[in-house]
Amino acid sequence: MSNLLGNRVAIVTGAGRGLGRSYVLAMAREGARVVVNDLDADAARRTCKEVESSGGEAMSNCANVQELPEVEQMVAEAISRWGKVDILVNNAGILRDRTFAKVDLPDFRLVLDVHLMGSVNCTRAVWPHMKERGYGRVIFTTSSSGLYGNFGQSAYAAAKMGLVGLMHTLALEGSRYGIHVNCIAPSATTQMTGTLFKPEELPVLDPARVSPAITALASEKAPNKCILLAGGGSFKLAQITMTQGIFLADNELEGAQVLAQWDRVSDRSGEMIPSTGLEQYEFEVTRARTRNATEE
Repeated sequence: MSNLLGNRVAIVTGAGRGLGRSYVLAMAREGARVVVNDLDADAARRTCKEVESSGGEAMSNCANVQELPEVEQMVAEAISRWGKVDILVNNAGILRDRTFAKVDLPDFRLVLDVHLMGSVNCTRAVWPHMKERGYGRVIFTTSSSGLYGNFGQSAYAAAKMGLVGLMHTLALEGSRYGIHVNCIAPSATTQMTGTLFKPEELPVLDPARVSPAITALASEKAPNKCILLAGGGSFKLAQITMTQGIFLADNELEGAQVLAQWDRVSDRSGEMIPSTGLEQYEFEVTRARTRNATEE
């Protein structure tokens, strides 16, 4: 190993098994000391023992990510033991898959609470500490279900795309303090997702084949404001782009005009990746003013 995370302290939620466990082991091999968080205390302790048996340092924790006071206590314990928290990997999650017409709204809300608000709670707990120290790496777990949609996963998809929006804003707010914020969209066979894949795909989708994405995003050289897709040893970026589209004059402002020129609206030639949401408005205002000046 390259000691990519030497002298760093990390918290990984949902780390008793599956992807979280794989992340912990990979980060420990790269020199990090890791808080292994999981509601399953036995699973968390087993992951800690794996780290310690290889010469690493880890501590288990059973905080519920839905409960901010519990998460704040987890962060306080990590700082008390190791003096700091450099890295947060928001990995904890659940599934309650049903079509939108059939899903129970309490289940829908629970998925949002665990994935989205659980990540908010954990990030809020470390954010002041990272700001004060002028350094931090925060990773949110999004999903292709949120980025592109997936049948029967409306709640999961809503939560996962919500995390992308959260990441984009926190990446802007945190950059001045040395805090980099990114998303990972993993594909792996775990207790939560194992039934979604074909049997012959399971060996390929080993969680260990995702872990290099986490150690990269947790490192000092991590990018900022990225969505990294990882699975089966493959690593890609997802981008949210804006096409050049069309401009309609005041006397053309009808839905029929938009539909009639849909090929131009959707043409990806010259598409852009706005660095902030303001760039959409700036583009629109500039185009309108330029067109009006030309017509005058």
